[in-house]
Amino acid sequence: MSNNNPWHTISTMSDAEKSCCDQPPDGSACCEPTHHENICCQQPANGAACCSPADKSGAGNIVQPILVSADKPTPKEDGPVAIIGGGPIGLAAAAHLQSRGERFILFEAGEQVGASIWSWRHIRIFSPWQYTVDSTAVSLLEAHGWKMPPPDTLPTGEEIIEQYLHPLANLPELKPHIHLNSRVVSVGRKGLDKMKTARRDNLPFVVRVEQTGKVRQFEARAVIDASGTWANPNPLGSGGIAADGEGAAAAHIFYGIPDVTGEHKPRYANKKVMVVGSGHSAMNALLDLVRLKEDYPATKIVWALRKEQLQTVYGGETSDALPARGALGARIREAVLSNGIQVFTPFYIHQLEVVDDSLNVRGIKDKQEAVISEVDEIITSTGARPDVSFLREVRFSLDPALESVPELAPLIDPNIHSCGTVRPHGEKELRQPEKDFYIVGMKSYGRAPTFLLATGYEQVRSVVAALVGDWEAAARVELNLPATGVCSSDPLAANGSSGGAACCSEEAPVEEITTVAVASSCCSPAVPNAVLQPANSCC
Repeated sequence: MSNNNPWHTISTMSDAEKSCCDQPPDGSACCEPTHHENICCQQPANGAACCSPADKSGAGNIVQPILVSADKPTPKEDGPVAIIGGGPIGLAAAAHLQSRGERFILFEAGEQVGASIWSWRHIRIFSPWQYTVDSTAVSLLEAHGWKMPPPDTLPTGEEIIEQYLHPLANLPELKPHIHLNSRVVSVGRKGLDKMKTARRDNLPFVVRVEQTGKVRQFEARAVIDASGTWANPNPLGSGGIAADGEGAAAAHIFYGIPDVTGEHKPRYANKKVMVVGSGHSAMNALLDLVRLKEDYPATKIVWALRKEQLQTVYGGETSDALPARGALGARIREAVLSNGIQVFTPFYIHQLEVVDDSLNVRGIKDKQEAVISEVDEIITSTGARPDVSFLREVRFSLDPALESVPELAPLIDPNIHSCGTVRPHGEKELRQPEKDFYIVGMKSYGRAPTFLLATGYEQVRSVVAALVGDWEAAARVELNLPATGVCSSDPLAANGSSGGAACCSEEAPVEEITTVAVASSCCSPAVPNAVLQPANSCC
């Protein structure tokens, strides 16, 4: 680029392409370059979404570009804050930044905000509306006439998107700065790799984003990674690795929570379906299959999990402080005892074998090889893990076990804590070795399944306060949560063991499998996963 060019861009466009960028009528972020006369919306070097408000003083609706000298890079402190992820936490971060007069740019890989939630839109969550929305986002919405749904009702994923996330993302204060179909492929410091330290904190971040088949670069003064974990599910095999043949069997596997009684009904009706996992996502899938079986009685339901004692999966039931979550465990127990679900536990899967148009699932049961044969479909709800592949050039730390932000690990470790009672935390606990880089939301919890939306909202409130220099607000605790149910702080109890005599429940009906005899199910103290929305293996 020549120095006499009055515009500075780091996009890889030809000179002709750099001429103009048409602001779409709906006010969304800057679109593909155009060459119409009197359209002058240049993508600034600092990566901000399109431009300043339209200037109607001249002919037509002309959008005034932001002048940036080509000789000087954008000062770090003048750049926007980049947000990765357009789910509830990413949009809450945008709302907090906007409320403080701070520029931002948000990248969402999906076709709409809340794209991960859309994949489980048919599921009703445990937490009521009052704990599902962010207070600052609500203030912005209400200023435009938005009405809060009844605060004590439980929304579905679709209702969260249609009644909250879409209205929020379409506010004129936020919409111009939100980029959809924009997958972040790398983050780093401008001109430096991870090894270089000199002047590092004074340089802007460079965020490389794939948009419509092209990779573009945006500069930012800070980065908030709220990309979540839902889109990066754990594999089916035990030990955290893919089972042998899992890739070849992909056509028979659904990762997540399918719409069994709706969109995906033809896939599961009158089939032998195996559900793998012990969290609330697995329970939802199982109960949907039970309902499907009422209309399609040839449907066979198999539940494979790795728990030594099935009682630990049922949770608090009637003692749960969240009644909808307690009812889920009670309904699963009833389905198991009524022979509606055939249980294999503990079952450690290591191989999938495609035979004709079905699967043989091989694993270890009681230290012996076992086979569950002629499985038509598998629903895998074994949790998720953070994707850090695009952060290779960022100095960040994760807990070696949970892959969470290190300071959070002692607070959320499911080996120790069996529910979501986590003390409030904010910028200080989320701080990373890379200055002005933060991992927030579900991703900050790594593989732990106990994330709450309300916790994520408090995280971004504190982080944004720190980014604007309001350290008093950043350190202040502003989080009120409901009691989250029956908990155990005893790691032995959480693992289904007890120092005293074990009590036993009714024997769960099980299907005999090759070389395996399944013993009865005994109970330990009830230990639910306290999760108020789908988070890894819970929903």
